[in-house]
Amino acid sequence: QVQVVESGGGLVQPGGSLRLSCAGSGSIFSIYTIGWYRQAPGKQRELVAGITSGGRLSYADSVLGRLTISRDNDRNTVYLQMNSLKPEDTAVYYCNARTIATDRWGQGTQVTVSS
Repeated sequence: QVQVVESGGGLVQPGGSLRLSCAGSGSIFSIYTIGWYRQAPGKQRELVAGITSGGRLSYADSVLGRLTISRDNDRNTVYLQMNSLKPEDTAVYYCNARTIATDRWGQGTQVTVSS
């Protein structure tokens, strides 16, 4: 079964940038739909960006134009490039790998946007 591990979180000032990585192992990474989710204190986990095995992209309205999801199947990695970050982007960001038969989550990486 696939395993995914997130990295790249940290503390940035408003307007700054981060690139999160979701590294997969244990299966054929290219067949999975990958979603980036986030969860802030007191809020439900929400999908912010997704990319299917065929390369179809989706974004939450709140991050359109600022966050970009991409995948490099040769490296078994999906990226989330985050630009123009806002304090409301502060959350734990989770990577999810899914097929019709599999649903796996990473451990999360903290993103804090604060001046």
